[in-house]
Amino acid sequence: MKVPILLLCSLFSIQVLHSAPLSDADRESLLENLERLQAEAESSSDAKLGIALSAYRNAAGSDQATMELYLNCLEKVNFVDRDKSGVDFAKWKRSEGEKLSEPGLKLALRYQLRWLILTIRASLEKASRHELSSESQEIVDAIFREPAKVQGQEAILSQAVTSSVFAIAYGINHLKVEKWPLSPTELDSIYGELLLPQWRNTQHITELRAAWIKRILQEGSKIEYFPARPPKGKDQRGEARDENHAREMERFASQTQPKLQWNMELDLFEHGDEKGAAVRMFTHLQKYAAHPAAKEWADQLRAQLTPALPETPADPKDAAPE
Repeated sequence: MKVPILLLCSLFSIQVLHSAPLSDADRESLLENLERLQAEAESSSDAKLGIALSAYRNAAGSDQATMELYLNCLEKVNFVDRDKSGVDFAKWKRSEGEKLSEPGLKLALRYQLRWLILTIRASLEKASRHELSSESQEIVDAIFREPAKVQGQEAILSQAVTSSVFAIAYGINHLKVEKWPLSPTELDSIYGELLLPQWRNTQHITELRAAWIKRILQEGSKIEYFPARPPKGKDQRGEARDENHAREMERFASQTQPKLQWNMELDLFEHGDEKGAAVRMFTHLQKYAAHPAAKEWADQLRAQLTPALPETPADPKDAAPE
């Protein structure tokens, strides 16, 4: 392939430039301009998030308003931005009419939108995690209070809200929030990062235990109502799906739930309830002696029950000579 003459000339002209160090004035000017560019970028990003947050809050008040915003966002992302016509969108809506009218879909989208609002707040505001944790608990509890209402909508409920059509349509799908779960069914992170830490002290042992029990119950409901989906390309028939689901339930009951119960008691022991937790941990070991983690649990309990040896003061004679 021939390289255009003008391009070659421009490349050669670069080669003959003389190197020169930056002066103090140049450095100061560039740094000032860099700070200005960063401030403008941050201001633009905050403005974009503010616009999105306002739209989401207006739509989160009802299933109908959420669905209207969802369709508007979906039309923009999948049709307008791909140069498809309004006729194409209307045709798609007709073909998906039955699915779009499902009450479970509307409710799941509303939960997703509410979690996206919390995610934006976690990135924008200096709100305490305690305040956000209270609101996140409300959303999670609402989902698992009546999980049958959103059964079949696990793809939406487990999707990272920053990947949702809501976020993409408003250009905030690159939003990053440290130590923040991105979906309302990400129970491990929700409880681990938001809900349990606030109760880990001797004054709130009762609340800590209640939060753990709620988590274990919700983990069970998640397995029961939102079973794992088959890998892409594997369209399992009803009988196979039922068998896989039954195995999931059995695995949760025999493996996962006992592990969660042990972690609860260990957490309670370490934060004040030593006597009660120790007794329950010993009973737990007796009940689940065949569990794969039983030996590890026994070692953990032994370590908790063994008093730490006092540190031996250093002998001044052993000090290294100066």
